Amino acid sequence: MKPKANSQKNHGICYLAGAGPGDLGLVTLKTKECVERADVIMYDYLCNPEILKWARPGAECILCGKKSGSHTCTQQEINTLLVEKTAAGKCVVRLKGGDPFLFGRGGEEAEVLAKAGLKFEIIPGVSSAIAVPAYAGIPVTHRERASQVTIFTGHEDPLKPESGLDLDQLARQSGTKVMLMGVNRIRVISEELIKRGADPEMPVALVRCGTTERQQTIRGPLRDIARIVTETNFLPPAVAIFGDVVNLRDTLNWFESPPAFEDAP
Repeated sequence: MKPKANSQKNHGICYLAGAGPGDLGLVTLKTKECVERADVIMYDYLCNPEILKWARPGAECILCGKKSGSHTCTQQEINTLLVEKTAAGKCVVRLKGGDPFLFGRGGEEAEVLAKAGLKFEIIPGVSSAIAVPAYAGIPVTHRERASQVTIFTGHEDPLKPESGLDLDQLARQSGTKVMLMGVNRIRVISEELIKRGADPEMPVALVRCGTTERQQTIRGPLRDIARIVTETNFLPPAVAIFGDVVNLRDTLNWFESPPAFEDAP
């Protein structure tokens, strides 16, 4: 299905589009079609730069990358650009890593466009919360091991007066837990989960640069995972998976060779 054409001659449209987890083959056809016809492409640093090769000649490509400790644009600057470019009658594609509505601030950006009275569409993307574990040989659900999945962020708004995470509930929650954007807080998160009753032997895996040729995975029990992260200098971006499904990697690892430091004592 091709994106809807903008019937209002003097008004633009903004597509808030998921760029997937990294593997170019996981970008949806609808996102590709939007990129091919865009006047302006605003993309995050987690987006595969190969996507920009689909842009037509003359398209304006703007890096809006944000990562811990380094922001190319502030969120306010991104919001302003989205409104300015769309209000100028442009076809704008806002490319966001993974899915725009899963910890991608896509909801906030859609609200800004809506308040400005501008036309927008949401194009869902393949989320790293599902795809990255799969590329590491870890199914987030399994008939015999996990009937539910909890997805949470390890990186909250620093201006919030208190954490929105219910760590007591997370510690007690059965099934699989998937944490996005939390490598730098893995020690705090793991210690707090154990303090609140989580099993210290719970299997944990962290997968960095998932679905790409740079993918790497480390694994260990909850009590040791922070130490393993430090000793291996394991850097973001990464997805963390908590739960018994991690052990399925022993037989389902299809994409990478296990590193020497996996399952370090």
